[in-house]
Amino acid sequence: MDLIDALPDGAVVADATGRVLRVNAAAARMLGVDVASATGADLADVLRLQDTEGCNWVDTNQPYAGLPSRTGVPEQAWLLPDGSEVLVAARIHRSGGVVETVAVSLRSGRGRARLDRERSDLVATVAHELRSPLTGVKGFVQALLNRWDHLNDEQKKLMLTTVHSDSDRLSRLIAELLDVARIDTGRLQLYARPADAAMLATRVVDSVSQSTARTVVLDLERGLPPVQADPDKFVQVITNLVENAVRHGEGTVLVTVRAAAQPDAPAVVVSVQDEGAGIPEEIRRRIFTKFWKHGASGGSGLGMYLVNGLVRAHGGQVEIGSAPDGGALVSVVWPAAD
Repeated sequence: MDLIDALPDGAVVADATGRVLRVNAAAARMLGVDVASATGADLADVLRLQDTEGCNWVDTNQPYAGLPSRTGVPEQAWLLPDGSEVLVAARIHRSGGVVETVAVSLRSGRGRARLDRERSDLVATVAHELRSPLTGVKGFVQALLNRWDHLNDEQKKLMLTTVHSDSDRLSRLIAELLDVARIDTGRLQLYARPADAAMLATRVVDSVSQSTARTVVLDLERGLPPVQADPDKFVQVITNLVENAVRHGEGTVLVTVRAAAQPDAPAVVVSVQDEGAGIPEEIRRRIFTKFWKHGASGGSGLGMYLVNGLVRAHGGQVEIGSAPDGGALVSVVWPAAD
């Protein structure tokens, strides 16, 4: 097999006169041409690409014109004869300032379309998640401004408490979005130090219990070793797990903190389980995907992606299984501090 045909992207090479020298199989398939008939044809006739206004690639970019220092055409989005998008770039090879060959690459636009969809999903997710608490904050503040003299102290306190709770929710969402971006770019900063897992887990359970009617039970093993963790990130992870169990599960939520039976690498295991329908085994691998959602309970779709990223950044791991009564069981293994 010719090496040019082994390329995953399409490639078209033309000589100094604009005649096509080589067309690989991928380019022929994209452009809907035959390799034999395209070889020797004019570049404009083979490279049948148009933009949304009907202009073709060769006339628009004029690879054989321009300054002698010109060495290429940057990547641009164009439309193939079948209407699908393709990303096109070119390299211009010169000798003494004169064009010798023009090499054009064609790459499917599906990857960019997927990236655009992810960005759209992010915008939609952020807008949806921000709108709910902002609506509450605005409504209560407006009521306080309009009816301040008609409200008693208890009513004012209740409204201000709700505004405070919604503002905390907004702050958490913004922090999660920033952490997701840092995980994606490899710029996540951790300030790990020995931390008391029992104390931090107790704080999380107490906080979540105050905001839900569901029963959240904490089971702590005595004599736990300290974990090597950024305390803020540890709280963030456990909070996400407990809130997921409250939102998506049923019955009592049980949070268990145990020392792992690993003498060579001591660790602490934090497990969160509920009494719901559980997580089907066939979808467990997809739970850590960004924007992945299951069921009708809503959410940003970022929680488990963030949990997995933060735990792995600490050198731990996340395990998903089934509780003894059939509910969901999510366990986080944290390395213990030396």
